[in-house]
Amino acid sequence: MLHDLKQQVLEAILRLPSSGLVRLTWGNVSGIDREKGLMVIKPSGVTYSHLRDDDLVVLELATGRKVEGSLNPSSDAPTHLALYRAWEKIGGICHTHSPQATAWSQAGRPLPCYGTTHADHFYGTVPLCRILTSEETSRDYEGLTGEAIIETFRSLSLDPMAVPAALQHHHAPFTWGKHALDALDNSIALEMCAAMALDTMRLNPEAAPLPQHLLDKHFLRKHGPGAYYGQKK
Repeated sequence: MLHDLKQQVLEAILRLPSSGLVRLTWGNVSGIDREKGLMVIKPSGVTYSHLRDDDLVVLELATGRKVEGSLNPSSDAPTHLALYRAWEKIGGICHTHSPQATAWSQAGRPLPCYGTTHADHFYGTVPLCRILTSEETSRDYEGLTGEAIIETFRSLSLDPMAVPAALQHHHAPFTWGKHALDALDNSIALEMCAAMALDTMRLNPEAAPLPQHLLDKHFLRKHGPGAYYGQKK
């Protein structure tokens, strides 16, 4: 079942260690087949080097019910499911505890856009999501983590495809994209932007955000309707 999707998700998962985003098993990736209403995700706590496509877990989007796989899905699966249900345009999700982006999450700071590198990937500040309450944490921690991300984007009127990342306060980053490998690329970009922003603040605590006209130029030349970055397909 879902052979091609499993291969893509597995490729993204296996790239996590070499990308420098994870240690131990601190990360997971998923992908979705919208037509079938099924999500493929990494199993919980399994070492990356031991993973095979048959180890991946298939869950039903509507219910979260496991429909294929002998292993338990990632503990973050309810977060992934919540995001897929809310945002129909996303096709892949990546969650890591990458050091720099996680530092911003733990510090309770949204990630400002200081330069064009950031603007190439994220249209402005990467938002910080609120802390879950004690009751929410006890009731449905992972599922409500997803709802907190959705709530944040709604309250800020953000397009999740224009800012494909969020920082969960006291937790870590989540990114998403058109597919699993795109979500992984956004995690790599987020980590680099987090590191550069921290160095920028150290060098100049009074550094100003990127001016709007440069933000528009760099984001839209890659992502807008008149995008001209790269090669035509």
